[in-house]
Amino acid sequence: MSTATRPRPPQTDSLLTPQNAVLALIDYQPEQYRGVHSVDHDELLLHVTTLGEIATAYAVPVVLSTVFVQHGMSGTNAELLAALPGVPEIDRTSMNAWEDDAFRAAIEQTGRRKLIIAGLWSEICVAFPVLDALREGYEVYFVADAIGGVSLAAHEAAMQRMVQAGAVPISVIGLAGELQRDWAREDTAPSMRRIMRSYFAGMAALRRGA
Repeated sequence: MSTATRPRPPQTDSLLTPQNAVLALIDYQPEQYRGVHSVDHDELLLHVTTLGEIATAYAVPVVLSTVFVQHGMSGTNAELLAALPGVPEIDRTSMNAWEDDAFRAAIEQTGRRKLIIAGLWSEICVAFPVLDALREGYEVYFVADAIGGVSLAAHEAAMQRMVQAGAVPISVIGLAGELQRDWAREDTAPSMRRIMRSYFAGMAALRRGA
């Protein structure tokens, strides 16, 4: 038995919607992955790639940034780039992306005040822009299972610091469910089912390999 749901204006919804949120992905570069020791690398890669696929499926604006590529660092990892066709990279020298004019302008140009952030590493490249965006009045979410720190202690300290400042932790699959919200939204439901199947198959493969 089905029940009708009352439509909620997506631009002003209190929850995240494809129409009111912007996603910032910061420093998903091979050198940065190698420095992560708070989470298994294959699991991290699965979550990061799934996050990119979710953003593309729901047409959430993405600001993709790298650090120091112009001076020899690698760019965004291939798996994430494949999940974000056509999304340009903004290269910086600053550890704190919020201090980069081009990065900040790209966020501001969307006109959206619900900001989702994920990146490497938790304690620097995620925490710093999260704290600055909060100070400027953004409603900030960080994707807890798509970020990682140089140690578990460093990652957990960063999580606590961001939460205490007012940021909200979310998960990759939680975000997908929040954007979909209703299986009757048939334009995106097939993508949601495909992403979920791929994600859970990937997690099962990781468990079998453990």
